[in-house]
Amino acid sequence: MDLAIVGAGRVGTSLAVLWRRAGHRIVGVAGGAATPERAARFLPDVPVLDAVGAATAAEVVVIATPDAVIESVCEEMAKAGALETAGSVIHASGATGLDALEAAASVGAATLSVHPLQTCPTVEAAVERIPGASFAVTANDEAGYELGERLARDAGGRPFRIADERKPLYHAAAVFASNYVVTVTALAEELERTAGVPDPLGALTPLQEATLANVRRVGPAEALTGPAVRGDAITLQRNLEALALHAPEAVRPYVALADLALALAERSGRVPPEGREAVEEVLVRWR
Repeated sequence: MDLAIVGAGRVGTSLAVLWRRAGHRIVGVAGGAATPERAARFLPDVPVLDAVGAATAAEVVVIATPDAVIESVCEEMAKAGALETAGSVIHASGATGLDALEAAASVGAATLSVHPLQTCPTVEAAVERIPGASFAVTANDEAGYELGERLARDAGGRPFRIADERKPLYHAAAVFASNYVVTVTALAEELERTAGVPDPLGALTPLQEATLANVRRVGPAEALTGPAVRGDAITLQRNLEALALHAPEAVRPYVALADLALALAERSGRVPPEGREAVEEVLVRWR
């Protein structure tokens, strides 16, 4: 297929690289000031055009811009007549619905979304990590789903279908699983540094890797360890007192996560009743 990538950032460029390897032709890319240099490095011989120029030459237009401008970019291309020969217009957002592509649908293009469930800090990392990742595909009909699934597989991914109205929830889960893990890790690193641990990130990483391996092997409920699942109210109290003294901004997130950990332990029947009551008493005092 002849593909155009509008928004050739990390995700758009990495998908273009993978699709090109799979035999698709990238007829043009469009993006910001860094696009010419990025295209020269990762997509040699691919023309760098504006959005309208790239879309005009393509069978399939992929919009990989920030979510906030997907709709306006699509409208710009539709008003310029650039989508009249495109059979399909795709966006690569995990949270945005297909209504952002209404301008494309109004000129007869099929609309769908294809979102790689992977973190993409650099193009190099994304090209390495996207193969094997899951892809969320949303479409209006079977033909759209089949196209999205084909492109996901051509990028080395494992597609699954998700309803348009469920995408914000799907993306919120991804934020918890990735972005907030980074946030919590940064907090843990700073706490360990304050406690006097040398190389705190180096000390924490093996713990995190083992935790994720346990989750993969036995599931979250069985992998959960720590004071909440043990019903260890004394340790929780000591943790919270230390946080209040050295990092008071961490008290509220600690309590919120302890609440969730306790609920998970209760659902799996792993916390003793007397321990649950003692933990709950501590958490109530700190909420």
